[in-house]
Amino acid sequence: MTYRSRVALVYLLGFFLDLINMFIASVAFPAMALALNATPSSLAWVSNGYIAGLTLVIPFSALLTRRFGPKRVILFSLFLFSTASMAAGCASSLESLIVWRVLQGLGGGLLIPVGQAMTWQQYRPHERAGLSSAVMLVALLAPACSPAIGGWLVQALSWRWIFFATLPVALLTFVLATVWLRNDKSPMAATRLIHLPLLTDPLLRFSMLVYVCVPGMFIGVNVIGMFYLQRVAELTPAMTGLLMLPWSLASCVAIAATGRYFNRIGPRPLIITGCLLQAVGIVLLMSVDPTSPIMLPVGAFLLMGAGGSLCSSTAQSSAFLSIAHDDMPDASALWNLNRQLSFFIGALLLAEILSVSQRVMPTIAAWHWTFALAAGITLIPLLFVFRLRNPQVLSQPQQENP
Repeated sequence: MTYRSRVALVYLLGFFLDLINMFIASVAFPAMALALNATPSSLAWVSNGYIAGLTLVIPFSALLTRRFGPKRVILFSLFLFSTASMAAGCASSLESLIVWRVLQGLGGGLLIPVGQAMTWQQYRPHERAGLSSAVMLVALLAPACSPAIGGWLVQALSWRWIFFATLPVALLTFVLATVWLRNDKSPMAATRLIHLPLLTDPLLRFSMLVYVCVPGMFIGVNVIGMFYLQRVAELTPAMTGLLMLPWSLASCVAIAATGRYFNRIGPRPLIITGCLLQAVGIVLLMSVDPTSPIMLPVGAFLLMGAGGSLCSSTAQSSAFLSIAHDDMPDASALWNLNRQLSFFIGALLLAEILSVSQRVMPTIAAWHWTFALAAGITLIPLLFVFRLRNPQVLSQPQQENP
């Protein structure tokens, strides 16, 4: 195996760990609520704490890499991630669980930007398409597998095992990184954390808005939806976890469609279609109750998977089209920071809306109102998509997206 393939494998394993921990916890929330005597809004911080840790550390990843080298940063992040995972599984209170999830996120947050930068440096621009395909495959496998595995672990063992289950993968990644990665250090003269003037680029700014309103809202719907489907619709944890399989299947189709049609028709029709599909899927979720056929929630997750991934893949294809080559590292940092903030905002916002709604209206009405607002926020990019100069986007030079 070549050195660059080893670097890529370490990065992909780290990316897999990050995504597993973003999706696996929500299926265990009802069990956590009983064990820790917690409300849905407070339990949302089990996810929010992890996302907050991811978000906080991203701006410092480049500085730490320049100071200590990427291998040392990756090994430290894996050690911190593994230690926090073990401690989260042993937590005796909600407060301690949230603290360990924040620390787990700090470790995971260093894996992605540092590993991504190290990997992309090993490949020439024309070779990165295959690498991107591997990354997207991991991005589909983790959400598809982790909730189903998490649901089975909750039923067969306990909610604590959703944290213990990631330790073998983390240990494997640590060993491979220790053996395979070189102690490279490449000092750079720039010391800034983020370069905000890049937000004047309309394509980057619009793509970031899409991520907040569409993938961000899905994360929020997924967090509160696990409560709704288990407590209101009376589905089992394993069944709710399995709903991510049709979501991933639809996502795969949407990502393939983006790759095929983006250069032909531009982002506008893809964004419009994606926003509408996800909004309809969220509305459909409102209709699920104990008497509903299983195809109803399956259909809702199919629509959300197709719509959300159509928007996210189109946004990623658009974001860096007009960014200069020398500005790509700063643009990538902004993009990853916005990605994590989108997930954090989506989970926190919908949990708080549900909590407030339950104080002033009947329980079922509160759930439906929260889902309706999520569908409305999903449609916000439609207010701005027609400002895009679609033919001009199609004529942009197609730059590689690290």
